Amino acid sequence: MDFITFALSYNIQFNSIEMPSEIFKVDTESGTPKYKQLINSLLQSIDMGQLSVGDRLPSINSICKEFGLSRDTVLVAFNELKVRGVISSVPGKGYYLASTSTQFKKNVFLLFEEFNVFKEILYNSFIENLNDKAIVDIYFHHFNRSVFKELIESNNGKYTSYVIMPAKFNDAYSVLKDLPQNQVYILDQTNSTLKRHYPAVYQNFEKDVFTALESGVDLLKKYKKIYFVYPGGKEPLGQLKGFKIFASQYQEQWRMLVIDSLKERKICSGEVYIVPNDNDLVTLVKEAKKEQLEIGSELGIISYNDTPLKEVVADGITTISTDFKEMGKILADLVLNSKNNLIENKSRLIRRSSL
Repeated sequence: MDFITFALSYNIQFNSIEMPSEIFKVDTESGTPKYKQLINSLLQSIDMGQLSVGDRLPSINSICKEFGLSRDTVLVAFNELKVRGVISSVPGKGYYLASTSTQFKKNVFLLFEEFNVFKEILYNSFIENLNDKAIVDIYFHHFNRSVFKELIESNNGKYTSYVIMPAKFNDAYSVLKDLPQNQVYILDQTNSTLKRHYPAVYQNFEKDVFTALESGVDLLKKYKKIYFVYPGGKEPLGQLKGFKIFASQYQEQWRMLVIDSLKERKICSGEVYIVPNDNDLVTLVKEAKKEQLEIGSELGIISYNDTPLKEVVADGITTISTDFKEMGKILADLVLNSKNNLIENKSRLIRRSSL
């Protein structure tokens, strides 16, 4: 039960005198967003002892008139303060101070598409770098657009920050546009529409695949054929585009093909397989043992997304991977400091004995 509900239940009287507008301050020359200035000035007024629990705040209309602000700007500030538990509202009466505690942890809605080993690395890094300054609730949409839409719509207004993995949903903006724009952060995959509206920490899959393969040309020379196993589905399209660009530029050196599955395929000496899906990685290791092919000399394997296990499997699996710990660190900085940056997380070819 919050303070306002408690007060109404027990007929506790609010301070009915509206507090002076000096508790809010807006500097038109400042680069800080005006909604954030309203929040910060109220918190400063609380710290200075100018307000007590139950005090009535100036009305939204009076703040709009005094500072020349839009109603939406003031509502964004008030909604964030409500989520923080600093203020509460009483229908027909206005807004009141609900707490004098200004040491607040941000409340983060984190929406992943799925949870796996490398997402766990990312998640743990994000939590660690938040330094106990935020509470994080994690959800999963499992590449289901209906679940994606329902989770976002049902949690709109409940959090101060929304971190979203939109996966391959090209129309993700049609769902996200109803969230407060300055509270949304895109993670991992983005697109041109989302880039116009939201900050992001993302992977450039097309560039990552091309540059990684180009940096490993010296290792690829011992092989005759290169296969990219691309089943589609949840795998980013940029991976396929990056391979095709590499294939077009190096077509005279290798025969390069895209296949959608390893099912019923005979693995031969002199071949390299690039496998974004870890199930295909397991299949290749098993088939190499069955066909008595030495991984790294007769059969080449490049996996996608590095994990600690890939350091030791088959004496080490070569991977194309972003730095998931760094991604979590950058994301935490964006959220904690309300930054509006588009940051392409670095990726590279991690050389191990499978190539």
